Amino acid sequence: MDWGAEAERRLTEIAACSEATEGVTRLPFTPEHAAANDLIRAWMEQAGLAVHLDAAGTLVGRKAGPEGTPTLLMGSHQDSVRNGGRYDGIMGVALACLAVERLSADRAALPFGIEVLAFADEEGVRFPTALMGPRALAGTLDPGVFDLTDREGIRLGAALDAFGGDADAALTLARDPRRTLGFLEVHIEQGPVLEDDNLALGVVTGICGIERNRVRFAGETGHAGTVPMQGRRDALVAASRFVAAVHDAACDQSDLRATVGTLDLHPDVVNAIPDRAELTLEIRAPEDTDRTGFAARARAEGSRIAAASGVSFEMDRTYAQPAVPCSAPLRKALAKAAAARVGRACLLSSGATHDTSAMADLCPVAMLFLRCREGASHSPREFARAEDMGLAVEVLAEALRGLPARPV
Repeated sequence: MDWGAEAERRLTEIAACSEATEGVTRLPFTPEHAAANDLIRAWMEQAGLAVHLDAAGTLVGRKAGPEGTPTLLMGSHQDSVRNGGRYDGIMGVALACLAVERLSADRAALPFGIEVLAFADEEGVRFPTALMGPRALAGTLDPGVFDLTDREGIRLGAALDAFGGDADAALTLARDPRRTLGFLEVHIEQGPVLEDDNLALGVVTGICGIERNRVRFAGETGHAGTVPMQGRRDALVAASRFVAAVHDAACDQSDLRATVGTLDLHPDVVNAIPDRAELTLEIRAPEDTDRTGFAARARAEGSRIAAASGVSFEMDRTYAQPAVPCSAPLRKALAKAAAARVGRACLLSSGATHDTSAMADLCPVAMLFLRCREGASHSPREFARAEDMGLAVEVLAEALRGLPARPV
């Protein structure tokens, strides 16, 4: 079988399970989700997996291993952002199913069980939460999420129950880490590194830690036409110098990302000097020490700029998520298989959060990235080559052959 062509066919077919919008819009616990699950169920059954929907809405395809052996988990999410693409998330489900089918075609007997997981909600678009499926398996699911509502006022718990899940039972799904070999996720890179290096595949070293900070500069307002330029206490000027300094510092630090994503001004009128500028600073890095060190550097630079500008400065961390390192043995298995197929294995970190980040609370994790055209993601412009997907199926199957039946 041409595994890449089959992957493209399946992804084209399931892209039609969408609201009538540009691109793909498939939200959890909707008719579009149900239609997608019908197709995914068929993929799983064709791979020889026994299929069921778990209490958290995850579609699970299982093939038991020899008695007493642990289970290797694979998969990703079926949902999309609004007006998203055909590859983010769902490609990882399709390729995992094809890898199992590839092994079955070779009558390969693995020394462990396999499950392919199609999680219901990773994006957090319909409800103000995300990663419910993997968090249920990891035992980290907050029961309070079931009271969250969507735009129509529908409770998440009610939507899950109506879909065939069970909000109460979802809190009892935690797997035994001793019985779980690991979790593998295949995903488009969502960036340009692989394409720039002309490489089809990359092995992820870890998922970046994230922190978000609220930054505030406060000065003094005045009439734009009467206050002299010299001596102004302009909060926006100070903030702009801070933004530029943070950007330049991040450019000098490999693998670190720093982004000012929002900016609010007061009084925010055309003819007055801003006396307050509030902004957000998000920092991502694969090493938590690099992230926290950069935050300290940004805080010191903000204080220096404020003092020189005659304004005050505050910077408070509002959110933090630790980095998730990928398992060395799982990485090694993927890298060895990738090198055999494409000549060398590119190692890179993930700046985006994935289902893998929540599964890391349960078991060792690893990710295989595929190049995507122009790094486009969360957009109808998403595109991955059929031949690259075919390579990923072969690499994933070969990596599974090389794994031992013991925790890694």
